[in-house]
Amino acid sequence: MITNGERDTVQRFQVLSLDGGGILGIFTAALLVGLEEDLGRPVVEHFDLVVGTSTGGIIALGLGAGMSVRDILDLYVTEMKTIFPGPRRLRSLRQLFRAKYKAGGLQSVVQEAFGTLTLAHSRVPLVIPSFDLGENRVYLFKTPHHPRLKRDWKVPLWQVAMATSAAPTFFPAFSLPNEHVRLADGGIWANNPSVVGIVEAVSMFGRPLDSIRLLSLGTTADSRARNRSLDKGGLFQWIRSPNIANVLLQGQSYGALTQAQHLIGMGNILRLDAHAPPGLSALDHADARDLIAKAAHHSRVFCPDFERVFGGHVAPTFEPLYRN
Repeated sequence: MITNGERDTVQRFQVLSLDGGGILGIFTAALLVGLEEDLGRPVVEHFDLVVGTSTGGIIALGLGAGMSVRDILDLYVTEMKTIFPGPRRLRSLRQLFRAKYKAGGLQSVVQEAFGTLTLAHSRVPLVIPSFDLGENRVYLFKTPHHPRLKRDWKVPLWQVAMATSAAPTFFPAFSLPNEHVRLADGGIWANNPSVVGIVEAVSMFGRPLDSIRLLSLGTTADSRARNRSLDKGGLFQWIRSPNIANVLLQGQSYGALTQAQHLIGMGNILRLDAHAPPGLSALDHADARDLIAKAAHHSRVFCPDFERVFGGHVAPTFEPLYRN
């Protein structure tokens, strides 16, 4: 269990887990910016593995590509309307029959951000969840950090970003150009990928459970109460936004956290998922200033705990096993 001032008396393995949440990734990126400003060094240097789903996957890919967290935050703020163009009312009508948004805006943003970099160019080991619609199976993109991982290293980062963030009803599924695999948002099954990270640490890195420390970051949790009409509600009540999506995402997230606590112990996990008032934001629209302000407050309060738990470990330089 973590104690104050603990250093690497055992071979520590630290995992950074980043939740999905659409444009709410602004909160996650701003939180990391605040931590880095207080610490005076990159947060990612303390982690041996980064796992991220959907918007968390895009942030993880940015870290792997060597982007600063400030650049990642600026990307979200400046390109928000490119990814999620309005007007929202007309988009909501479109969502009844087709994906709410075309993929072109998001694709142009991630292609510009990541260029020709592939998973083999990542500066940190990554695991990015998606879902294979054709096979009804989970799909994990991984950097080449184990001899068995011989395929994904060739995949461009922008394609991984498109696959992990292809949220049903918001974006169309993404088809890998060379393999024609139809992929959807990893949030379908791992919106909080904490357990994915723990399993990877054990299975691919060979780390014992008692050596693993986990930082799990959410994208804010909607604090609204569920109306009693849902208790006996039918399709109409449940499909009304944000009922079913919000319940499924939060339910999976809390479930993953509980499983992670059972696996490595509550004392070896820090989870930050700030509560937000109803209506602060949604998956595809938000007031960036409000999210940044909330992140500034929570990073200020959270930094001493981060330093105590994770600051004593610096991850070794990642050397991909396969590369062009």
